[in-house]
Amino acid sequence: MMIDIYGSEFRKADLNLLVVFAALMRERSVTRAAAALHLSQGAVSAALGRLRRLFDDELFTRTRTGVEPTRRAVELARRIEPALGLIGQAVTGRDRFDPATARRTFTLGMSDDLETALLPRLLTATAGLDGIRVAVRQANRNSVADMLDRGEIDLGIAAAPAHGPDHRTQDLFRSGYTCLFNPRLLPLTTPLGLDDYLAHPHLLISYDGRRGIVDDLLDARGLTRRVVASTTHFAGAALHLTTLPALATIPTHAATVYADALALTAVEPPLPMPEYTVTALWHTTMTDDPAHTWLRHLVGEPHATAARMRHT
Repeated sequence: MMIDIYGSEFRKADLNLLVVFAALMRERSVTRAAAALHLSQGAVSAALGRLRRLFDDELFTRTRTGVEPTRRAVELARRIEPALGLIGQAVTGRDRFDPATARRTFTLGMSDDLETALLPRLLTATAGLDGIRVAVRQANRNSVADMLDRGEIDLGIAAAPAHGPDHRTQDLFRSGYTCLFNPRLLPLTTPLGLDDYLAHPHLLISYDGRRGIVDDLLDARGLTRRVVASTTHFAGAALHLTTLPALATIPTHAATVYADALALTAVEPPLPMPEYTVTALWHTTMTDDPAHTWLRHLVGEPHATAARMRHT
């Protein structure tokens, strides 16, 4: 469809205003957006005022740490960001992303077990790219889609993430559960038997601190375990095992890393545990963006995935 470039509404849409809008969406701060654009805070504030009049919406509301986009701003960002990318490619004559020269922060949303498994490789891969920065925000399967919709993250990673028709997915790898303990404090024989598993205290990793998947599986058998403490972070549980004679059952992709780093023993749990697929999730408007395509390839690089699965 041909755009009516002579229409009064279109002519009011100064592209420079849209660049300021994109910067505010990314930086969530007038001060940081001004610095990124090499403008004064006054100039960015004035541009924001014009944007509010143009779209007849507040767009960004003030918070203690910066600004937060309104629902209308989030909806606009889904269309404006890809459009600016296409315009940039037309102006520069480049239709690809060059990580060696680009300046870009990629924000990933995932839980700390996935961060443990994925972030070291991503940092190694981007170590020589001076303009590329990787940021991680805590997320889970129920929150990644909303974080994508609000523009808080570029890519979500979770096990069976909840999502809608505006999202796209890519399966990354299969994982399961592994039992960890400190052999210096719990000299258990392996393979671990169910009696030993139930005879010793456990650390629970749970968002509500009450129960986990192990408890559900044991309940089905009429069994219980003794939980002495709970935490919301897998890394914290692994660290506690260095001084606590207890067991923790955590995702395999993280357990193998913690076992190597902290000299813990990683063994198969003595009861059948489910396997699951870890998936990358993004908003459909980013599918054809060259920078996002590069990011997805980096996260889902097949040789690294195969190496991880052989290790587990």
